[in-house]
Amino acid sequence: MDMIKSAQYTQNMKVNTIIQGDCIEELKKFPNNSIDLIFADPPYNMQLKNVLYRPNSTKVDGVDDEWDKFSSFSEYDEFCTAWLSECRRILKDTGSIWIIGTYHNIFRIGNIMLNLGLWILNDVTWHKTNPMPNFLGTRFTNATETLLWCSKGEQYKKYTFNYKIMKKYNCDKQMTSVWQIALCTGDERLKGYGGKKAHSTQKPEELLKRVILSTSKQGDIVLDPFFGTGTTGAVAKKLKRQFIGIEKESEYILLAENRIKTVKTFFPEAGWIEEEKEKQNRVPFKVLLKEHLINAGDLLYTRKTYGATAFVLPDGKLKYKDQTGSIHRIGAIIQQTPSCNGWKFWYITKDDRSVLIDDLRDEYFRKKHGI
Repeated sequence: MDMIKSAQYTQNMKVNTIIQGDCIEELKKFPNNSIDLIFADPPYNMQLKNVLYRPNSTKVDGVDDEWDKFSSFSEYDEFCTAWLSECRRILKDTGSIWIIGTYHNIFRIGNIMLNLGLWILNDVTWHKTNPMPNFLGTRFTNATETLLWCSKGEQYKKYTFNYKIMKKYNCDKQMTSVWQIALCTGDERLKGYGGKKAHSTQKPEELLKRVILSTSKQGDIVLDPFFGTGTTGAVAKKLKRQFIGIEKESEYILLAENRIKTVKTFFPEAGWIEEEKEKQNRVPFKVLLKEHLINAGDLLYTRKTYGATAFVLPDGKLKYKDQTGSIHRIGAIIQQTPSCNGWKFWYITKDDRSVLIDDLRDEYFRKKHGI
């Protein structure tokens, strides 16, 4: 682990590194199209004007750090426009950027991101299962934060998304955009002088785990321009990714370095690899005719829901009423939908059994590859 605290940075990027300095100035030194994934937890610009006390008269330890203070909304917007512009420049065409915020800033940042050409893929709601109460009783308890997941632009379609891994991670159910995760507490919360929390907005590792696991691959470079106490770096290391952090505060850097150095084991999910699309999906329907698994003139039929039948033509197309087309096109016509996976739609009778044609394709694939 080669971590440094130097503002000197060149085109030869060092990974697994913490750079001390202003994030905008340091981001300018990165090469174009060099980063796979960016996670940013910027200042929220909380605009706190008064000290908040609990009912027992103890002071609430909120976000009152100097780095979160801006003189105006316009100053904050200029700051965000500057660092987001650099992030977009250095992001790979296949990369993603995640920004987290609260109602104080996330709408302003979302607007800036769209104006810069970034494209929002999802807004993910972090539902805090143990939120801080609203002590004054003047508003609802704020129990959520928002993450914006964006690609480099609307035209950039080849961003990494590990759909199957996240489904597996979510007990074989499709992962939704609402994540129920507790605030960072207990042993995970880093402590500073006097046992107080070292960083006012330290994020739980589970949150970063989902971000990094879902939108990066093993060995990818994950950049955090507001590194803080190093949650992004620690999780990246546990998932066998590389990281680069940018941080101004020496105190945070020291805590982050010590934290990441103590990481000795990987998450079990570090070895998970997103499966490629099954090779048999590239088997043309005509191949089944050539192998006589299906013959011209055979009758294909649908489930009872649709109750439709079609004849197989010698060229591998289907004849349905007065329509001719592929197994996919005819299936879409019957369902009155824009598209259809014909392999999962059509059945044929074999040895008095109803057989999905996808099973015939699988039979051909296994025979061809000796499986």
